[in-house]
Amino acid sequence: MEPLSTEGCMPCLAAGERDWVHLRLCLECGLVACCDSSPRRHATAHFGEERHPVMRSFEPGETWRWCFLDEQLA
Repeated sequence: MEPLSTEGCMPCLAAGERDWVHLRLCLECGLVACCDSSPRRHATAHFGEERHPVMRSFEPGETWRWCFLDEQLA
């Protein structure tokens, strides 16, 4: 999946915020969102709203994935 943005967390940027910690990429739609260590936890919120189950790290050099349904790292 190609990211919809390379600038950062899309919901944070839309709100004028830039205080995310790490970024995640939704493998279903390409949304780039912030992790649970970030104040707004947009990746988890995206799962809650859209039910897209798998995110991968969008950090350089990281390739792991997280499945919200199974609560497993791959």
